[in-house]
Amino acid sequence: MSLMLRKLSIIAAISFLASMQWVTEAATRKSAKPSSSSIVTSPRKDIISQNPYLGAIVVDAASGRVLFEDHADAKGYPASVLKLMDLLIILEKIESKQLSLKDQVPVSAKASRTGGSQVYLAEKESFTVEDMLYALMVQSANDAAVALSEKVAGSTDGFVELMNKRARGLGMTSTVFHSVHGLPPSAGQEHDVTTARDFSLLCRELVLKHPWALRYTSTRERAFRPGAKTVTMRTHNHLLGHVEGVDGLKTGYITAAGYSMAITASRNGQRIIVMVLDSVDRPTRDKHAAQLVAKGFAALGGAPLSSQTSAPVQKASSAKAR
Repeated sequence: MSLMLRKLSIIAAISFLASMQWVTEAATRKSAKPSSSSIVTSPRKDIISQNPYLGAIVVDAASGRVLFEDHADAKGYPASVLKLMDLLIILEKIESKQLSLKDQVPVSAKASRTGGSQVYLAEKESFTVEDMLYALMVQSANDAAVALSEKVAGSTDGFVELMNKRARGLGMTSTVFHSVHGLPPSAGQEHDVTTARDFSLLCRELVLKHPWALRYTSTRERAFRPGAKTVTMRTHNHLLGHVEGVDGLKTGYITAAGYSMAITASRNGQRIIVMVLDSVDRPTRDKHAAQLVAKGFAALGGAPLSSQTSAPVQKASSAKAR
C-alpha cells in the first residue's frame, strides 16, 4: 500500500473512532438523570404569607370591641384590600360635595397602562365616578384606581398622600401606603404595609359612617362598558352569597403576600368585621374567614374567644393570580 493510502486509512480510522465517542457521550447525556443532590431548590425569601394567615382580627362594628385576635399587629402587605381606602376617600369627597357620582373620570395614558386586574381602560376614554367605583370594588380594577386617584388628587402621588393622611386620622399607626392599587412595587419602590388591626379600623369607618359603601362591595357581578367591549366584572369575594350575612367588603392578592380578605357580616341586627391578612392560599383564607365570622357572632353572645384559631389546614397547591 502506498504511503498516501496508508495516511488516508489512518485519518479515516481516527474520524470513525471520534464519531463513535461523540455518539456514546450524547447517548449517555440523554439517558442520565440528575441526582437529587444536583437539584437546587431556592425558597422565595420575599414570601411573607403564613398558614393559615399572618394575622387576623374580628371586631364588633357597633362598639369596636375586639371579639377575636391572632397576631393582629403583625405587619403584612394588604394588596388590593387597600382599595377600601380609595373608596373611603372618594365617598367622603362625594358626601362633602367636592365630587359627584355623575362626574366624568378621564383615562390617562398611565391609567391605561396599569396591569393586573383591570377593566381594560383605553386612553382618552371617560366613565362616571360611579362606574369607576364599581370597577374598583367588583373587578378590583387597578386601572380604575389610577384613573380615580388622578381625578381626585391630580396624580397618584397626590392621592397616596391623602391615603396616608386619612390612615393617620383613623389611628392606623402601623400602616404606610405607597400605591393606590396594592400591586407589587416596581424597582426602587416599597410595599404597602398594614396590619389586621389597622384595617379593621378602616372597615369600621366605612360600614358605620358610609354604609352605602356596601352598594359597591356587595355587588357580585356587573357589566362595565356595555357594548362591543363589555367587561363582565365578577367579585373575588367568594363568601358573598355563601356565608350567612356577609355583604362586603374586599379581597386582595399578590404573590409575596398571598391572599387577604376584609369582610363584614350582619345577623340579627348585629354586625361584625373580619380581617384576614396574608394567607397561604385562597381556600385557606376563605375557610378561616368563614370560621371567624361564626366565631365573631358566637362571641357577641358570650365571652370573647381566645386568641387561638383552629388547627391550620394543609397548604394547598399554589393558585394562579386572579
